[in-house]
Amino acid sequence: MGPDARAAVLGERVLADLVRVADVDPALLVTDFRSACSEDAVRRRLAVAEVLFTGWGCPPLDADALELMPELRAVVHAAGSVKPHVTEACWERGLLVSSAAAANALPVAEYTLAAILFANKRVLDSAHAYRAARGHVDPLRRYPAVGNYRRTVGLVGASLVGRRVLELLRPFDLRVLVHDPYADPAELAALGAEAVALDELLTRSDVVSLHAPELPRTRRMLDAPRLALMPDGATLVNTARGSLVDTAALTEELASGRLHAVLDHTEPEVLPADSPLYDLPNVLLTPHVAGALGGELDRLAASAVEELERYAEGFGFRHPVDRDRLGYSA
Repeated sequence: MGPDARAAVLGERVLADLVRVADVDPALLVTDFRSACSEDAVRRRLAVAEVLFTGWGCPPLDADALELMPELRAVVHAAGSVKPHVTEACWERGLLVSSAAAANALPVAEYTLAAILFANKRVLDSAHAYRAARGHVDPLRRYPAVGNYRRTVGLVGASLVGRRVLELLRPFDLRVLVHDPYADPAELAALGAEAVALDELLTRSDVVSLHAPELPRTRRMLDAPRLALMPDGATLVNTARGSLVDTAALTEELASGRLHAVLDHTEPEVLPADSPLYDLPNVLLTPHVAGALGGELDRLAASAVEELERYAEGFGFRHPVDRDRLGYSA
C-alpha cells in the first residue's frame, strides 16, 4: 500500500491485532514491486509471503510481481475496490482475494441517506434563504411541497452501497425504485424496492442516487437527454463516480436552477477552479468524503484483520471478491 494508506489505516491497535494474527514485520512497507527486487530484505520477505495485506496505492499484482511471491495464496485488501491492483495474473494463479468494500459501503450509505432526507426537506435552499434574510423566512409559504412523506427515491445500482442505502431507507415513508440490470426484481421487492428501467426511474424520482460501478457502458449514462427526464426540482446525488454523469450537461441543468445536486464525485475528480458548481446555491459539493474517513477507517482495518484471521483458522473469507462479478462491480 502507499505510505498515506498505512498511516491512515494501520494504527497501533490494528497493528497489534495484525501481529497477533500473522507473522508480519510492521515496519515493512512495499510501494513498488520493481524497486523491491533490488532490496534484499524485502525480496526475502516477499519470497515467503503467503498473504498480502494491501490498501489503496498498492501497485499492480501482475505476472512480474507475482514471480517475486511464489508462496502467495491470498490478498486481503483493507479498502474498497481491488481493480487497481488485482490483475488477471492473480486469478490465473488461483489467489483468494478479500476486500473491505462492505465496510466502506456503510459510511457512503449513511452520507447518501442524509443527502436524500435533506434534499427532500430542501435544507440547503432554506439555509441559504435564512442566512440571506437574517431570520425572516416563512417556511410554510416558501416550501409548501417539501418533505419526505411519500416521496420517491430512485437508486441506480443495487451494489453493496445501493443495498445498504435500501436498508437505511426502510424505516421512512418513501417509495424506492431501483435500476440494476443484474439484480433480481423479486429480491429487490423483498428489500422494499421496485425494479424499473433507468428512464422510468429518472422520470418518477424526486431524488436520484447513483450507486453503479465505473464501467465503459456506464460512462455518462446520465447524459443530457436522460437528465432532462428528471422532474423539475429533483435532486441528483452522486457518491459513486463522476464519470457516470455528463458534467457539462449537468452543469447546464443546475445553472438553470431546474435541478439540485449533492456531488461527492465529479468528472474531473477535482473540478477546475472556475467551475460554476462551486458557487451554485442548489449544489452541495463535497471533496470525496462519503467513504471511510477518520475513525471510520478503523472499520476497514478491522474487517481486513478479521478476514486474515479467518484465513489463518482455515475458514473462507466473509467478504470474498468474485472474479466473475468483478467485471460489473466497483
